[in-house]
Amino acid sequence: MTPYESFARVYDIFMADMPVDEWVSFIERLWAANCHQPGLVLDIGCGTGAVTVPLAKKGYDIIGIVISEDMLSAARQKADDLDLDILFLNQDMRAFELFGTVDSVVCVCDTVNYLQTDDELMRFFGLVSNYMNYGGLFIFDISTEYKFAEVLSDNTFCDITENAAYIWENTYDADKRVNEYLVTFFIGNPSGQYDRFQELHELRAFHADEIISALESSGFSDIKTYDADGFGPPSDESERIFFSALKH
Repeated sequence: MTPYESFARVYDIFMADMPVDEWVSFIERLWAANCHQPGLVLDIGCGTGAVTVPLAKKGYDIIGIVISEDMLSAARQKADDLDLDILFLNQDMRAFELFGTVDSVVCVCDTVNYLQTDDELMRFFGLVSNYMNYGGLFIFDISTEYKFAEVLSDNTFCDITENAAYIWENTYDADKRVNEYLVTFFIGNPSGQYDRFQELHELRAFHADEIISALESSGFSDIKTYDADGFGPPSDESERIFFSALKH
């Protein structure tokens, strides 16, 4: 099963505590700090439109890309409900195609961690560079090795709402730097019973210097990093790091 197929049905419920509004505001602050007024923005790994829709509501012309058809359907429904004109594309981030170039690219909430190898990382950054106008700004985040090894580790998490629940079994392989989690969902159906689904997710831990080297090799410069908690300089205990990079 493709990750996020069944999760799409309850994604917004269980991700409600993610500071998406803070991320959107931070993205706008980075644009302003770089004197960048993007005409067209690309949101890669847009999910159900958590960042795409708020940016569109603020007046930005935006395209959303996601590999999961179910997540894409949920994002389109959100846009339709708000009468927003957003182009959503069902594509793999490792091989996406556009009809033209964009002024800025955003990619948040662990999307880059789904790339499993250095080659996939380089291919992705190369595509972003290829479809970005010169002077454009690339903004993305990663979950860190510290988060995978020390916070998630080999723990089990669970949550329950009125009509859904999940059990998240986490495992981190330090040698491969791969964080694996098996999520079991129980989702209420119209009959009053619960449907059971499982999804397996694998996320790679990349080091900041690996990210920076790959960005530089792909035509980016003026690379900066930020701790997602407060957006100050990252530390050894940062759980999520944001990057910004200019296309030169």
